[in-house]
Amino acid sequence: MEIITDGSTLLLSGDFDVRSTMEVRNAIYDHLEGHDSDVVVDLTDVTTIDMTALKVLAVATRQASRSGQHLMLRGCGPAVRRMLHLSRLIRVVEVERARASA
Repeated sequence: MEIITDGSTLLLSGDFDVRSTMEVRNAIYDHLEGHDSDVVVDLTDVTTIDMTALKVLAVATRQASRSGQHLMLRGCGPAVRRMLHLSRLIRVVEVERARASA
């Protein structure tokens, strides 16, 4: 898992699964503590994701909300969206709407 910080955005790439959840969790919480603005987690380059990873994102979303911040997911492909719906975590996390192509 590679994590790149670009302003208020965390760009994730690689496998986001049980092996990388602690690393991503720490990066998100460090980012939330270091910024007063909303935080975006970009999943565009994530190749695989599991339920443990989605739960980390859901808990981070709630933690951000408690501290008056906002966490949004960007670049969620069909597989990620499907898992969010199946797990009903879509009710907890905010997913950026895909931009309409011209």
